[in-house]
Amino acid sequence: MNPKGAVAIVTGSSSGVGAATAKLLAQKGANVVINYASNHDGAIKAAEACQALGVEALICQGDVADDNACKNIVGQTLEKFGRIDVLVNNAGITKFNAHGSLPGLEKDDFFNIYGVNVVGPYQMIRAAEKALRASQDAAVVNVASIAGVQGVGSSVAYAASKGALLTMTKSLARVMGPEIRVNAVCPGFIQGEWLEQGLGAETYEKMLQALEAKAPLGRTCTAESVAESIVSFIDGHSIITGEHMILDGGAHLI
Repeated sequence: MNPKGAVAIVTGSSSGVGAATAKLLAQKGANVVINYASNHDGAIKAAEACQALGVEALICQGDVADDNACKNIVGQTLEKFGRIDVLVNNAGITKFNAHGSLPGLEKDDFFNIYGVNVVGPYQMIRAAEKALRASQDAAVVNVASIAGVQGVGSSVAYAASKGALLTMTKSLARVMGPEIRVNAVCPGFIQGEWLEQGLGAETYEKMLQALEAKAPLGRTCTAESVAESIVSFIDGHSIITGEHMILDGGAHLI
């Protein structure tokens, strides 16, 4: 797909990977929908960065765990642009909890994390399906995680949710073609404020150094490098659906 003139919804795009993805799509000429749950200032900043590149940007507030919010995001997009060609399901949450600390996760933690990380993408795809099919060459990219592949990450609930998202990617890829391709990216450690705040500065720095020393490429993800891979599933890989791409500098090979 040529992104120029296309319309792309990027959930959770007020900062980090989502904002970087929206900006890269804008650089390629796509009009973008900036979605956020609570970071209004970040959403404005992201939208302004995209508009500065000569495209239109629509800001839509909404928690993707809420089905009505998903329908509203899609509705506002169609009202303004009349089409949807790309959906990037990037919104995600976690609870930082050591895997061995089973008492640290309650039932509601699983429900809350699954609500955003699994149910949210499903609801967004369901709400946008008709418009995506009308595009004829649409792309859905789910932002999963190495946690969903290897059972690692910020908590057991988070890893399980990303594993479920990968399974859903395959399930939907089987039934959404030929008009819609559905793929996923699986980043490892992503440098940035979100992970640093969750881990604490000292642990964050130790993990970063250890992973950079371990990875064959000697580096870990940035928001921009993850965005590159997301967009590659949009403007390239036209024969691929139902697949996931691991982004960790090769660390999973060791």
